Amino acid sequence: MTVLVLGLLLFLAAHSVRIFADDWRSRQITNLGEAKWKVLFSIVSAVGFVLIVWGYGLARTDPVHLWNPPIWTRHLAALLTIPAFVLLAAAYVPGTRIKAAVGHPMVAGVKIWAFSHLVANGTLADLLLFGAFLAWAVADFASARRRDRAAGRTYPAGPLSRDGAAIVVGLAAWAAFAFYLHAALIGVRPFG
Repeated sequence: MTVLVLGLLLFLAAHSVRIFADDWRSRQITNLGEAKWKVLFSIVSAVGFVLIVWGYGLARTDPVHLWNPPIWTRHLAALLTIPAFVLLAAAYVPGTRIKAAVGHPMVAGVKIWAFSHLVANGTLADLLLFGAFLAWAVADFASARRRDRAAGRTYPAGPLSRDGAAIVVGLAAWAAFAFYLHAALIGVRPFG
């Protein structure tokens, strides 16, 4: 469990600098330069991510069960991850009405993803992994929206075709992950 916790601390700390130390972050970017800052951020994030994957895998070999979620929670998780994938796609398709309405669709998608997996899984490792991501996403979303309001920032809404593209890409990514990649990468079949 130590490896998982260390990975979560590294990854989420790197992604929380803007939430808790935005002025410090700005000074570091000024001192180091944006390119060096991004390289440093990427290295810390990558190391944290690798430790999360490794630590979660280790924790799954000897799970500590906290509760037994009912089977319907797996179906709920599958259903909730659909909008999570659409929100993730909307973060990368410029000019969606989804982004105009939500502001930060990737973080909103992480909230839904983490919540759905927290509900559907009952081990200590699941609580740590998905609970940490949910808490981070709630804090990050609130912080990002607060920064947007303070700066008077809005996100322009383009034509509906962009939302259509985000929905199609999100649904395709969800289907690929739910029916194929989740089992191959995570070792769990959401539908079987």
